[in-house]
Amino acid sequence: MKKRIIASALALSLAAPCAFAQDAVRISGFGTGALTWTNTDKAEFARPNQASGAKKDVTTGVDSNFGVQADYAVNSWLSVTGQGLVRKDAQDDFGAELAWAFAKAKVSDDVAIRVGRMGVPAFMISDYRNVGYANTMLRPPAEVYSQMLFNTVDGADVIWQHSYGDTTYTAQFAVGKSKVDIAGGPSLEGRRLTALNLVAEHGPLTVRFGRVDGRLTLNHSASLTTLLNTLNTVAAGYKLPQAAQLATDIDVRDKKASFTSLGATLDWNNIVMQSEYAKRKTDSYINDTTSWYVMGGYRISKFLPYYSHAKLSIDGNVHNGMPAACPAGYPAACTPTLAALNGVVANLRYTGVSQGEQQTDTIGLRWDFRSSVALKVQFDRVRPNKAAGLLINAQPGYKGPVTVGAVALDFVF
Repeated sequence: MKKRIIASALALSLAAPCAFAQDAVRISGFGTGALTWTNTDKAEFARPNQASGAKKDVTTGVDSNFGVQADYAVNSWLSVTGQGLVRKDAQDDFGAELAWAFAKAKVSDDVAIRVGRMGVPAFMISDYRNVGYANTMLRPPAEVYSQMLFNTVDGADVIWQHSYGDTTYTAQFAVGKSKVDIAGGPSLEGRRLTALNLVAEHGPLTVRFGRVDGRLTLNHSASLTTLLNTLNTVAAGYKLPQAAQLATDIDVRDKKASFTSLGATLDWNNIVMQSEYAKRKTDSYINDTTSWYVMGGYRISKFLPYYSHAKLSIDGNVHNGMPAACPAGYPAACTPTLAALNGVVANLRYTGVSQGEQQTDTIGLRWDFRSSVALKVQFDRVRPNKAAGLLINAQPGYKGPVTVGAVALDFVF
């Protein structure tokens, strides 16, 4: 309810000047109405950080959203932007959120400074990842886009943009903090965040490099808290320093983390291509990962058929481990206790914050049948490589594969 009130208040405050200076205010918006389904009831397919997803019965919750944006020009060098977004989130309902809320000062023809809430420039399509009409595919590949859960940064950034010949260069540097609620109850905080975004555009080709660094803290995770308490109890009771060290290693409290990505897009004649490669690293149990996708399509009149392949792999995590058995003379309960704890810790590799491995093959068709409106049909073949991959609410032992179907109507206004 608080999020809805904030978003509504923002919309009203930004829309109010329309009565006095309509030519200074620009109202725009976007949305997607979608139906999504799968071929199984043994697991659910969802976008990153959704509490529930699609099964055999058709659902509107996975891929549908609606957003409204207001841009108010105070004068020739100062403007204010606000964007409210409604979508299915970690609370398992259509909640409203304040996606953007910043003031922008144009320092010169090449430099601008923004203060407030902006999108984290972590991906190729960070600024318009929720605008379905602006993207070829029906949804960004989860293999890459689930690896950075922060959508916004509260702070400031500076943007420099200049053209040399036929090439336009953009550099963006942001600092601030972020917080996101995670499905199931926990929340993830990012402090001392810094983000660098470098873009070069030359005709139909765009190349981008991004880097996000910060300190992570995971709050209100009951399972992790129970495990840490147990490890510390074992360390004290059985005098095993390995257990205490392991508790320190896997805890997510003010731990260093980074996300590095490289991407490119090409829209040349009728050929459309897009690809991203990303690496995530943390000093906690949250796994280090490598993820990537490549998409290609060919435009035929108003139709654009496309294919993509995406993959997410686990590189490793912090896990010093403990001995499988206690030294002679320890209580008999010590050895089975250690074995059970090692099993629980190993299980963390495939649970929690986007931990699974998987790959997906996607085929789809986009039809721009009217101005500012596009119809998309997409089928995904999701193949978890370990456990249930990124599928959620999976039955014990279920490993897929899963076929996902979706039909969406994207629009902007």
